[in-house]
Amino acid sequence: MKIGILLKMARKEAGLTQEQLARKLNAKKTAISRIENHAEDIKLSTLEKFAQALDKTLTITVT
Repeated sequence: MKIGILLKMARKEAGLTQEQLARKLNAKKTAISRIENHAEDIKLSTLEKFAQALDKTLTITVT
């Protein structure tokens, strides 16, 4: 599954709109949309911030 889809699902599970999440991250709604729709090349630090804003823990597994 693509990371953008997972991030979108996590945001919706948290009951947040893109606008609300953007405010929590001190970002623009367009940035959240871009991450959710085109997150093929996303920084780990951005993923960590996204997870923290959603009260989630970021776990990465390489298999």
